[in-house]
Amino acid sequence: MTDGNALPIEFPGFNGRKIQADFSGGQLSSDGGLLVLRQTDRWLGLTKRLGEVLPDPRDPDRITHPLETFLKQRIYGLALGHEDLNDHDALRHDPLWQTAAERDEALSSSATLCRWENRADRQTAWLMHQVLFEQFVGRFETPPEELILDFDPTDDRVHGAQVKAFYHGYYGDYCFLPLYVFCGEQLLVSYLRPSNRDGARHAWAVLALLVKALRQQWPGVRILLRADSGLCRWKMLRWCERHAVQYLVGVAKNPRLNALSAPLQAQAEAQYQETKEKVRLFGAFDYQAHTWDRPRRVLAKAEHTAKGPNPRYVLTNLDGEPQALYDEQYCARGEVENRIKEQQLALFSDRTSCHAWWPNQFRLLLSSFAYVLIETLRALGLAGTELARAQAGTIRLKLLKVGAVVMRNRRRVRVWLSSAFPLQEVFRHCVACFYG
Repeated sequence: MTDGNALPIEFPGFNGRKIQADFSGGQLSSDGGLLVLRQTDRWLGLTKRLGEVLPDPRDPDRITHPLETFLKQRIYGLALGHEDLNDHDALRHDPLWQTAAERDEALSSSATLCRWENRADRQTAWLMHQVLFEQFVGRFETPPEELILDFDPTDDRVHGAQVKAFYHGYYGDYCFLPLYVFCGEQLLVSYLRPSNRDGARHAWAVLALLVKALRQQWPGVRILLRADSGLCRWKMLRWCERHAVQYLVGVAKNPRLNALSAPLQAQAEAQYQETKEKVRLFGAFDYQAHTWDRPRRVLAKAEHTAKGPNPRYVLTNLDGEPQALYDEQYCARGEVENRIKEQQLALFSDRTSCHAWWPNQFRLLLSSFAYVLIETLRALGLAGTELARAQAGTIRLKLLKVGAVVMRNRRRVRVWLSSAFPLQEVFRHCVACFYG
């Protein structure tokens, strides 16, 4: 039988010339940006550190591919848009991928990577989170005065056959319910959870561990917890009060809150009727649910538009003007949702299709480390450039996906990048930022 892959691909010609293509180009790569990712990784020491701390039960005398090579294949692959293990059956022969992994031979196959992922366990997840925390701390040259921790759960849709996959009524599908913790744009926690439990489950324990670890590093740092109403649990807030942790946490609307804010709502409605333009008024009052130990301060936003009233409430132990606290501090937590979307849509954190539980947590963390690479590249290498605020998918498309010809011999690896690449100066700038 004729090998169809060897036949040229015909395209409509022009000016009497045929246009043909095939896949026999040889030492070529479409992932020239691997060099930038590798440089960023070397500057952070990310995959090197992971390779040092993660357990490797293989017989040292029979190892062909070091653990660090596995990590580079998967983390770099996710950053460059290769979410499927099957992609590595072809990528393992790419000379630039081999160079990025510092190998001279074919890299690991999808079967080898799959076996490695399925060995993941609780210890693996704990050690990877420790490395995630270490790299966060290492980014600060001087002790920070304040850290704002954004806690946010989200849905991770699955097929229903995975271990601990349950139907969630709010999301209307089978899913996991991972918990993310960000500080600014830096990721601290990506913790996979089943969806048949309270959305705030384990958030208190995660917060306590983070506060303890952060204060060991920086005893004088102020810590602010910021979250939506899904994490409003009075016992966790009481713990914050006892441990000098500030908080801004949404609280769901209910008849008692609406009654307490009724005068403010009536004032907003009256002003709207006069101007027919959106009105936002702010106030504060003490509120105690019947299960709470004591009253707590609530910030109230009374908003009235053409669609009617739209009240919002936030619990806090901060002093200050209600509008400033709401607009300048609480509303900024919306950025964490953009970071989660970035990780899920561009870095495939929802590719949790393994049957077992811990391999899925492992995949979530691999995506998290791909995010760390991209975020570091954006924050440091791309600062002051046209991609300084670009999303991960845009950075991949415009900076990392560049054609390259690769030539290797005993003395050097020579990479010829496309002469028509539009962002050559940005590419050079990134490499220079992380050199050394």
